[in-house]
Amino acid sequence: MSGTEYLRVTGLHAFYGESHILHGMDFSIDRGECVSLLGRNGAGRTTTLRAIMGLTGRRTGSIMVNGTETIHWPPHRIARLGLGYCPEERGIYASLSCEENLLMPPVVASGGMTLEEIYDLFPNLKERRHSQGTRMSGGEQQMLALARILRTGARLLLLDEISEGLAPVIVERLAEVISLLKTRGYTILLVEQNFHFAASLADRMIVVEHGRAGLQLSQNELADKKEALQELLGV
Repeated sequence: MSGTEYLRVTGLHAFYGESHILHGMDFSIDRGECVSLLGRNGAGRTTTLRAIMGLTGRRTGSIMVNGTETIHWPPHRIARLGLGYCPEERGIYASLSCEENLLMPPVVASGGMTLEEIYDLFPNLKERRHSQGTRMSGGEQQMLALARILRTGARLLLLDEISEGLAPVIVERLAEVISLLKTRGYTILLVEQNFHFAASLADRMIVVEHGRAGLQLSQNELADKKEALQELLGV
């Protein structure tokens, strides 16, 4: 199924109360593709992920997931199309153990990873499976947040700033896992402030400015457009 369109966002507007955050987002992602949304803080990248999941306030426009219009759907129904959202704040349940956190989300589609497969992917989590969520390091919590959605059967992963504030060795491990997920046919929409992390993984990059999709680059265009990117991103 690689090469077929999995997600199409058209003319997407999103609001938090009276605040108008997205002003007509337009982009698409093919099955098996990794796309990164780049931009300055406040540009609308996280809101784009939340709007796709139905977690913002009012939304207008169109969000097509595998040919199904979801703009008026509630989050739980959207998730059952095989979407998994890994938020920046991670959402680890403090009173539950690592393994209980893994088992908490419901299975939304067939083909999710077993606990054994997850522990093969993240040996740290196997070692800490009985540890309380808040007693895990930031890197371990981030691994747990990503692993949790892999168990649900989600095939379209929305990942928000998963490398932020983590030690280089953990960032490197997360990059290895995402690369492996790409080879297994997962589709990934990545919001990242770490340009080098995103550039090593993304097939395409989309610069978000003022709630709209601006410059779009494929992997092989990055070198030629580096100066333009630095100016847009302030890096």
